[in-house]
Amino acid sequence: MDEIRELIERWALAVQAGDLDGVLADHAEDIVMFDVPPPERGVRGLDAYRKSWPPFFEWLATGALFEITSLEVTAGADVAFAHALLRCGTPEHLAADPDRRLRLTLGLRRDDGRWVVAHEHHSFTDASGSDRAAELAVEDLHRRWFDDTVAKDLDGMMAGIAEDVVSYEHDAPLQYTGLDSVRAVCADGLDAVDGTVTWTVPDLRIVARGDLAVSWGLNRMTAEQPDGSVAETWSRGTRVFRRFGGDWQMVHQHVSWPADTDTGAARTDLRP
Repeated sequence: MDEIRELIERWALAVQAGDLDGVLADHAEDIVMFDVPPPERGVRGLDAYRKSWPPFFEWLATGALFEITSLEVTAGADVAFAHALLRCGTPEHLAADPDRRLRLTLGLRRDDGRWVVAHEHHSFTDASGSDRAAELAVEDLHRRWFDDTVAKDLDGMMAGIAEDVVSYEHDAPLQYTGLDSVRAVCADGLDAVDGTVTWTVPDLRIVARGDLAVSWGLNRMTAEQPDGSVAETWSRGTRVFRRFGGDWQMVHQHVSWPADTDTGAARTDLRP
């Protein structure tokens, strides 16, 4: 089994390096691969297998990762199979969904005294048909935002926000357009407080349909003060998400305080 494990690990390293000869090594002439992209009947034969890799190498060259995180091997005298999970995605995709994994199954046989891969099957889970799965994914994105706020991890807070986001914030101007402008607002908020900052939405509601989702609820913000006290404010928040290539990103945000109709002043003192 060590021989097979080393073969698979060597193959994965060759994929990451864009080494076509290394990827083809230890594969049978009659290899059948069921890949994530079409064709439905799979890629059949070593020549077709060879032709399937260059587009994937081009994508990896943009900075994407292809890395085994777990590998199990079961072997008999002349036949073996293995299953593995891999981190496969761009840094942006992996930051937005760190638990997402590519699933890999390999069937091997012994030819002329050496192990060769006769079958490969690659797949990702497909949650596109499940509204509940989408709602859970958006809920998990909020949970990561809450944790990153406490950690004052600005990069983490920006994960899952679209480059062309439009955000209606508490402060002027009327709208903030683009990820950089939203990042600046968040950075200013974190810098304004020396102590711990928290953000939660205790009554978070989410509805997802297809590739669109919306969340809403009352934002609870706390900020530790120099004297050790904790200031608390509540506001209203609505957020709109769109699924890009399997990953959810926020494309719009609207946060507000109610206003006193007599004075026009924001009512930051209200509590649910």
